Amino acid sequence: MRLLRLPFISVLLVGAISAAEPARPNILWITCEDTSPHLGAYGDAFAVTPRLDALARESVRYTQAFAYTGVCAPSRSCLITGVYPLRLGTHPMRSHAPLPADFKLFPAYLRAAGYYASNNVKEDYNFATPRATWDESSNRAHWRKRTPGQPFFSVFNFVVTHQSQLFCSEEKYRENTRRLTPAQRRDPAKVTVPPIHPDTPEFRREWARHYENVTAMDYQVADVLAELEADGLADDTLVFFFSDHGTGMPGIKMWAWGPSLHVPLLVRFPPKWRHLAPAAPGGTTDRMVSFVDFAPTVLSLAGLDLPAHFQGTAFLGAKAAAPRGFIFGGKDRQGECADTIRYVRDHRFQYLRNFQPHLPYGQFMSYNWQHASTPVWEQLHRAGKLSGPPARFFAATKPVEELYDVQRDPWQINNLAADPVYAAELIRLRTLLAAQMEAASDLGLLPERELHARRRGGDFYTLATDPQRNPLPALRRAADLAGRATAEELPALGALLRDADAAVRWWGALGHIRLGAAARPAAAALAAALADPSPDVRLAAAEALAGLGQLDRALEVIAEALRADDGFARLSALSLVARLGTRARPLIPAIRAATYVDPANKDVTDYIGRMVGYLPGRISE
Repeated sequence: MRLLRLPFISVLLVGAISAAEPARPNILWITCEDTSPHLGAYGDAFAVTPRLDALARESVRYTQAFAYTGVCAPSRSCLITGVYPLRLGTHPMRSHAPLPADFKLFPAYLRAAGYYASNNVKEDYNFATPRATWDESSNRAHWRKRTPGQPFFSVFNFVVTHQSQLFCSEEKYRENTRRLTPAQRRDPAKVTVPPIHPDTPEFRREWARHYENVTAMDYQVADVLAELEADGLADDTLVFFFSDHGTGMPGIKMWAWGPSLHVPLLVRFPPKWRHLAPAAPGGTTDRMVSFVDFAPTVLSLAGLDLPAHFQGTAFLGAKAAAPRGFIFGGKDRQGECADTIRYVRDHRFQYLRNFQPHLPYGQFMSYNWQHASTPVWEQLHRAGKLSGPPARFFAATKPVEELYDVQRDPWQINNLAADPVYAAELIRLRTLLAAQMEAASDLGLLPERELHARRRGGDFYTLATDPQRNPLPALRRAADLAGRATAEELPALGALLRDADAAVRWWGALGHIRLGAAARPAAAALAAALADPSPDVRLAAAEALAGLGQLDRALEVIAEALRADDGFARLSALSLVARLGTRARPLIPAIRAATYVDPANKDVTDYIGRMVGYLPGRISE
């Protein structure tokens, strides 16, 4: 008899528990790619975005929302984990970071609490997605597949605004924009070319195409919202609309300036959830939000506790924290081009620290040169026809520090770092950046090959807080000296070259590269570094010696690295060849033989293959 009654009792208990549970909102993320706040709702009169403008009138419009960086995979890693990519090891664009065995992405916490979680369709997190993350992640994923009445978290991502759609075939472009009316087409002659770009037909055409892609995306947003209405779910669903980073135009995407980071963010609160809103429908908020805050915010809105490992804070819901005073992020390797940049930004200023100032902004990257605009931009540079802000991108070096008044200078073209009027702000933000790098356990001061070597089969997340493998204070001191050292400080740089830590030695060699001819008294120390156990140090020392006229010795070291049984060493050697340009012509046979398959890192294999393909032609010009 008792066996027959147990199921009945269980049903009663479940019913009682369900009745006692608080109502939980559905949460819908509508995301797009490569789109700054160039929307009608944000005051852009050239944009044609009627459905998004209507959504904005029903939503709270965030004016200070920022991606982690100006490219997708690291930013998406930040969104889905609530952890900075520079802590997870997902900071290089196109890489593969192993996660700790028990690490969960935030949708897994929602699923454990009874939510249905679907993703349509892009992940691109720089790591393999744990199985517990989604109920479904595919181009067929939809909230409609949940159990009736089950709360849901659903993502729909639209790629029509992606950078690649600026240089796709005409046939593909016509298909992307087939729903646009003649009145919605944008005339390139009426484009306002931003001050960072030269005013050329190619740039005008691509900017016009971007605006038309945004309109095509607006139609897609309308489709999803119509489905929500048709299903009778609009009154129970919080709707987020945002982009994964700024516009996919050259000199914007893949960078860490404001236009690369600033994204639109609309959040619609139905009447029953309006108590959660920071403003009335159609209102705005200037609260600063970072992508690292989105994971805690969704869990907060669902009424869940926040995991201790989150590095962001909730900006909505029961667990909402005080508004943040600044955002923090960075830029690391993009494709085949290495770099290290960190930034902090508050409501008035953005500060950037270029840790490798000897590298130009406009390093050649095969993907970006598929634009019609980029090769023309480079040709203008080579012909000496650039001046003012458009000339910055192809300058031979970068400043160590950049400081911008973002209220007066949104395109960030007037660097105030050397202006004594702003000395106090420079020191304040410089200090803040150093503190944030320390607090976040930044892995970015380790060269990427060294980062993988120190992992020792484990994960980067754990490595980040190991002071032996990631000696961040020592690395930061070395990097700071490398960036500011004068010829009088060559002995201090020389001491870095003799340090027990290979990454510190690498920074010492980079400091000699930056000094150029002024490093000549250190030629013997650099020559000794050519025998360093670390290929990173050997290659950096070779580059410094090439700058001192010892090209033959440098080419010998590069040729050896091109044969190395190490994909990262080959990639670094090929990158150095790209910087040497025509001086590296004797290496063309070695370059053509440098194809390499790294089974542990298919991205490195791909980039090596690209460079083997294009470098012989580039350095023969």
